[in-house]
Amino acid sequence: MSTLTVGTENGSPVELYYEVQGSGAPVVLIHGWPLNGRSWEKQVAALVAAGYQAITYDRRGFGQSTPTWDGHDFDTVASDLDALLTHLGLSGVTLVGFSAGGGAVARYIGTYGTDRVSKAVLASAVTPFLHVTEGNPEGDLDDATIGHFEGGIAADRADFVDHFLTLFYSTADGLAVSEAQRLYGRDLANIASPRATFAGVSAFGRTDFRADLEKFTVPTLVIHGDADQVVPFWISGRRSAESIPGSELVVIEGGPHGINVSHADQFNSALLTFLAR
Repeated sequence: MSTLTVGTENGSPVELYYEVQGSGAPVVLIHGWPLNGRSWEKQVAALVAAGYQAITYDRRGFGQSTPTWDGHDFDTVASDLDALLTHLGLSGVTLVGFSAGGGAVARYIGTYGTDRVSKAVLASAVTPFLHVTEGNPEGDLDDATIGHFEGGIAADRADFVDHFLTLFYSTADGLAVSEAQRLYGRDLANIASPRATFAGVSAFGRTDFRADLEKFTVPTLVIHGDADQVVPFWISGRRSAESIPGSELVVIEGGPHGINVSHADQFNSALLTFLAR
């Protein structure tokens, strides 16, 4: 087990748990809310088999990282990612962000640039801006919806997570993974701290990444399922691809939000093809 101290809270260290598998060009996989690094297992195996180094970590409050009360905003998330890349001495890295992890990739590049980064992947990502505002009428999450999420988490987090992981892996035609796989995702989500789960909703729901995407100067893959019921493709994937000149867009037909699991073969093929260019 490897951990990195990225700060303190109430006099105690804030530690990120991370794993490094394989060798070769580094690929950092950044998980979505409210999961953790274990959610990438199908990608880790494929990357290592193809000769890449796969690096996963748990964002603070998730998995085996410190369950902090604060630090769930994307500026802090990007700072933690920078600390990890610096600690591992990584350069020429590909950042792969799923869902809220895509927001981490965007804010990292928007804040720290691309000196360490060779490529970027936004998968089912929350970019460019989900919040419905006067200046962003194309958004998907209004204040009432965000409040509904927060209310559900505060009232019965376990029940909320159970229903959310059904939506996470479902299309309009129903569940796109086995029930066992859905339950595994639910178990990963239940490990997250109550505070990180609650605070994450406003963080990914209200953060504007449009200015961050304008700073992307590296080859970028946008991959999204066209049946995503959590972060709809036309709100996110389509707009993100349009915002990044020269980006590559891969749309997985019939793919729900959790395409890296439900459509792992297609996802991995698109990722490995992109990495090989």
